[in-house]
Order: sequence, then C-alpha cells, then structure tokens
Amino acid sequence: MALQIHPVGDTLGVEIRNLDPCQPITRRDQETLNTALKNDLVLILRGFPLTDPELIHFSRVFGELDPPGPNPYGETLLADYPELNVISNVIENGRPIGNLGAGEAVWHADLTYVDQPPKAAVLHALELPHSGGNTYFANMYAAYDALDDHLKGRVQGLCAIHDAAHNSAGMRRKGYGEIKDVRQTPGARQPLVRTDPDTGRKALFLGRRPHSYILGLDLQDSERLLDQLWAHATQRQFTFTHEWRVADTLIWNNLSVLHRRDAFDGSARRIMHRAQIRGDAVIL
Repeated sequence: MALQIHPVGDTLGVEIRNLDPCQPITRRDQETLNTALKNDLVLILRGFPLTDPELIHFSRVFGELDPPGPNPYGETLLADYPELNVISNVIENGRPIGNLGAGEAVWHADLTYVDQPPKAAVLHALELPHSGGNTYFANMYAAYDALDDHLKGRVQGLCAIHDAAHNSAGMRRKGYGEIKDVRQTPGARQPLVRTDPDTGRKALFLGRRPHSYILGLDLQDSERLLDQLWAHATQRQFTFTHEWRVADTLIWNNLSVLHRRDAFDGSARRIMHRAQIRGDAVIL
C-alpha cells in the first residue's frame, strides 16, 4: 500500500502510515517525508521498534546527521553509536545513562545555542512510564503569522542570546559557571524571526526562555518583550500534544517548532534514543 499521511493536530502534526522504517525507502517516499516535515512540522511513526543502526539509517532519510550536543556529564552516552543521544532518567551503576532526568523540560528548540542548529530531530521510544512524559509542540510559523503588525515590525531585525550553559531541564552543562547577568549569557546570537530559505515563510525563533536576552535593548525592555513573545507563541491554538507509546518515532522540524515535556514518576523508566539532522545557516 502507498504511504499515507493523516493529520493529527490542527496546526501541525501528521501520522505516517504504510511505511516500515526498517526497510529500504523509495526515493519517492523520501521526498514525501521531507515535504511533510517542511509543511506539517511533526511526523509520527507508530509500532516499529528500531535498533540503533536502524534508527541511524532511517534518520539519514532527512539529511546528514549532526553529533549530539554536550551533555551535563561531559561524556559520550552511547560509545558504539556516538551519532545518537540518549534521553532518559535511568541510573545504572551510579551513573545516568541519558539526559534530562524525570522533571519537566521547558519549551525550547534543540541546540539553538550553536550558530548552525540542527534542522530536525528523530526521537525513538524504547521504554516508557505508564503515564506522564507527554511531548508538546508549538508551530512557530503560525505564531509569527498571528502577531499583530506592531509586534511583527518590532521583532524584525532583533537578535537574542540563546543560552549554552544549561539544558532544557535547567541542569548546568559541564564546564560552565553560573551567570547572574543574562546580558553575559554564553551562546549563539540568533534572530527573533527566521525566514525559511525555500519558501520565504517567517517563523518566530525563540530557543529557550531562561537566560535569554535581546541584544541592544534595555534589560527590562528585553524581559518584557521576551515574556510577551513567549506567552503568545505557546498559546494552545498553536500546539499539539503527543502521548507516547513504546516504539513510536517522532521527527520534527527543529527550526520551526518549539517543544516541551511533562514531568513523570522518577521511579519509572523512560529511555529514548535520538538522532539530529544537520541544519543550514539561520537566515534572517
């Protein structure tokens, strides 16, 4: 049967059916998947357990892989597959096997604290708690389009610092000190508005709210504008919620969405393996 795409959210999110990611994927289906990623922003595949080599092979459908960013422990989490990251709360032999723990992960886009962030992420569920740990996505094209003309004019051309010192669970990464003045936050300077190089569509590009600062503004003005943009961008009408099942694989357009995660019972096991796709330079 031919590959099918079924919408699951109002402004983003589709489920991919009649596709086995463990099998060779035709060029036509690869093009369909990449078009869906650009237009629908979040793709969901259900019911196909993937080994690490299969996850790596499938992820390459979407482009060249980028290595994981630094984690708070300062070491590779999967020695045999350094292309992959581990998202987990599990501790084995006194050592965390992955990132982010069991707490809430705030709204963010991945690795926007580097000059050339990944364009997409591929996340595969291996073990899950009975409840909690849902992932939420917000469409930044829709959020930008819904700004009033005054705010659109105000944010155009402005850049913000995207914090490199902390992950999305608030844990400080190895090698970074604590910064008390957000104007001194380490990390890339990114435009508040990103333009897609193929379509010309504009999206808000916010990164992560904690430790952010808009360059050139008075600190209070920066805080007010960031609070306003974040409150707007994460409204329910722009979002979609994914409730995970074991063997789910999610692919999302990292440069055009925000995502966050609910907390869950820390005594339960949650293990996910993740690949990311190399991005292009951000265009203002």
